[in-house]
Amino acid sequence: MSTQDAVTAGILVIGDEILSGRTKDKNIGYIAEYLTAIGVDVAEVRVVPDIEDEIVAALNALRARYTYVFTTGGIGPTHDDITADSVAKAFGVDISVNAEARAMLLERIPEADLNEARLRMARIPHGAALVANKISKAPGFWIGNVIVMAGVPSIMQAMLDEVAPQLKTGRVMLSETVRADAKEGDVGGPLGEIAKAHPEVSIGSYPFADELGRPNTNLVVRARDAERLAAAMADVKAMLAARAG
Repeated sequence: MSTQDAVTAGILVIGDEILSGRTKDKNIGYIAEYLTAIGVDVAEVRVVPDIEDEIVAALNALRARYTYVFTTGGIGPTHDDITADSVAKAFGVDISVNAEARAMLLERIPEADLNEARLRMARIPHGAALVANKISKAPGFWIGNVIVMAGVPSIMQAMLDEVAPQLKTGRVMLSETVRADAKEGDVGGPLGEIAKAHPEVSIGSYPFADELGRPNTNLVVRARDAERLAAAMADVKAMLAARAG
């Protein structure tokens, strides 16, 4: 499928708790669906532990490859919240308490309670713009093409709402789904031929169990151009009709 007009993104999820399975990620699907709807294609997702070198390496790889990188996790008050430091290292800039970020924290936390741990949430890489957090006030930040957000889903979602109007977007990916009423292997061959005939279109097959527990398949056709989408879907439906007989 052509990448013309595409704006791309990578997602970097940071946290030992995700890799251990103790915390179930709820952010990847939300971000991917949100970005797809506004014309940003999520092309890659990585999950890394709370290890600075791992975060830096993954971040540098992703930011060189995609229009944007969205990170989640690791910007809280504890010792293992090292995302901000890792991002600063990746960009080769200093990091220190940001006066504006500190003021944001004071909107929610009394100054007497703004201890060293909480003040970590106001440490921002130099040159970064803050991303407001209407839920708990501790901000995320945006540096280069990297947008750093919290791991808590409700806070991440609020931050994503803040940055979305500022994002460059491409043509929205259109999608149409048809139920095959067939096993995936039964339609795989002809579906591959249709995909070859429509190189500007993405065609996927997704198996599921139907209402009676029988194997079935959804066929999904995706394209940025409505006419190309319609042409490919017409071929898919014709193939299914011929098979049904």
